[in-house]
Amino acid sequence: MTENNDYGAGNIKVLQGLDAVRKRPAMYIGSTDIRGLHHLVHEVVDNSIDEAMAGYCNRIDVTITKTNGIVVHDNGRGIPTAMHPTEGVGTLEVVMTKLHAGGKFDQGAYKVSAGLHGVGLSCVNALSVTLEAEVYHEGEMYVQKFSRGVPQGPGEVLGKAPDAHSGTKIFFQADGDIFTELVYNFDTLCVRLRELAFLNKGLTISLRDEREEDKFLEFCYPDGLPSFIQYIDQNRKSLMPAPMHFEGEEAGVPVEIAFQYNESFMENLYSFVNNVNTVDGGTHVVGFKAAITRTINNYLRQNQVKRKKDVVLHGEDVREGLTAIISIKLLDPQFEGQTKHKLGNQEVKGIVETFMNDKLSAFFEENPSVAKAIVDRCTNAAIAREAARKAKQMARRKSVLESGNLPGKLADCSSKDPEVSELYIVEGDSAGGSAKQGRNREFQAILPLKGKILNVEKARLDKIMHNEELDILISAIGTSIGEDSFDLKKLRYRKVIIMTDADVDGSHIQTLLLTFFFRHMRELIENDVLYIAQPPLYKVKAGKIEKYAFSEKEKEQHVKDLEDKKGLYIQRYKGLGEMNPDQLSSTTMDPVSRVLKRVTIDDAVEADQIFSILMGEEVERRKEFIENNVHLIEELDV
Repeated sequence: MTENNDYGAGNIKVLQGLDAVRKRPAMYIGSTDIRGLHHLVHEVVDNSIDEAMAGYCNRIDVTITKTNGIVVHDNGRGIPTAMHPTEGVGTLEVVMTKLHAGGKFDQGAYKVSAGLHGVGLSCVNALSVTLEAEVYHEGEMYVQKFSRGVPQGPGEVLGKAPDAHSGTKIFFQADGDIFTELVYNFDTLCVRLRELAFLNKGLTISLRDEREEDKFLEFCYPDGLPSFIQYIDQNRKSLMPAPMHFEGEEAGVPVEIAFQYNESFMENLYSFVNNVNTVDGGTHVVGFKAAITRTINNYLRQNQVKRKKDVVLHGEDVREGLTAIISIKLLDPQFEGQTKHKLGNQEVKGIVETFMNDKLSAFFEENPSVAKAIVDRCTNAAIAREAARKAKQMARRKSVLESGNLPGKLADCSSKDPEVSELYIVEGDSAGGSAKQGRNREFQAILPLKGKILNVEKARLDKIMHNEELDILISAIGTSIGEDSFDLKKLRYRKVIIMTDADVDGSHIQTLLLTFFFRHMRELIENDVLYIAQPPLYKVKAGKIEKYAFSEKEKEQHVKDLEDKKGLYIQRYKGLGEMNPDQLSSTTMDPVSRVLKRVTIDDAVEADQIFSILMGEEVERRKEFIENNVHLIEELDV
């Protein structure tokens, strides 16, 4: 190896202006894929939301243009346009071209803000092939254009603002040299805009899609968080007449919390700081969890009945069937990273905990019937948890895992390195046999399941632990389940792949498995571990030529390509067991040629609702869902 000692001052590069953003875009917006593309919209909208939180904006309109550009128009104060006192150019140009420039650093401009680092608009500008800012400020209409962060001339005053209108309109077109995807998803944008409307009661937010005629939605929720709770829980039966809603200040920090209990066995907790969705939680969530556990335990001790005398409620007991939203406003939030997924301010834990303790204790004193219903609910959860714990202990004692072996049905791989190992969950022994013969034994493990697993949407943890097929699956994956037991570090496979038949039964098994993973091993999905195999639907053969089709369109193309050949034959695969091991390997299991779908959660609320509809108790809602989506079915194999 030759050493390069030619390293001096000339090797040290200084990136000017917004060059750093274009050089390392993922550092500022998280990624340059479809998520990063949508993050651009969130950054611009967040600036308008800051105006709304400050009390100067009550409407935000977002438009997807026909060319996949984005327009965000608010009726706030408008970005200042006068000459900046220190930078020597217009203030709008400073905001658009300088990192860490904005009103977030001046407490006179914004008391609280979603924009923490002052890089949002400048990053969007840097990563856009074109951006046009149109500002209505102090009675004037002001316009400035940019390309890839560079001003295309000074800002211009175009005249008086119509009807003394104020506000900011930003148009931008994402740069194809930066992003791998340039097509916006209407539904993805709807998720965030609806969320913001819930969090800012009375604010109207609209989304228009010019790529499709008459595609327009408008959100406005005068009640705020209680409406958000009812939206999340619309497919469940609530245990109370209306969500509990606490709002006020604690130690100078505005805190708003809404929650209710339902008849499901799942916990749904969402948290926000300055309207930013802290998907990984943080100190405010820790404070809420501690407070609700302590307060309900205190109420239980002070109002004991015989059968509850010795019960001590754990956190998971008091959060079973709970849907909650925590929203706080902070002057100086300390997030982990630019994407702001987790709050780190240590003082916030005590603030939220004290607020919640006081409010919930007072509510229980004033509403004893509701308090009793909640305590009964939590006590039943504790009893079931204890039963599940005993079932786990018994399973461990009986399990062959303790002797270093794995479930007998599992054909494990020879590699012990989780980073290269894969687990295929296969439907039935027939498909399992083909998969075992077609796999690469070095890194691919096969677990055949017998029939349909338990629908965990309707089952508590104790029932899950007594289910043989799920017990085998949990043992094979290695992480265990349950709040106190799940450990991602014990994951035995970097990829867990669901491989089922391409028929109705296979789809049902796939849905049951997805429900299980979403409800009890969601971390696998969030860490890109869970995948769905894509076996071919057809084999099109003519003479010695064989082609596989994974869709109707692909089949038709293969038929067209081979129609002049003799002996054209089309085989429809209804089950994985119909394929020879080498066919299954080459089409579905070989990393070089296979197609896998990664399971993701872009919208946790929508995912939660769909699982509740499809797998829950509400038959009418399930029927309505099927009727509304039947047009999406391309082929139904019964």
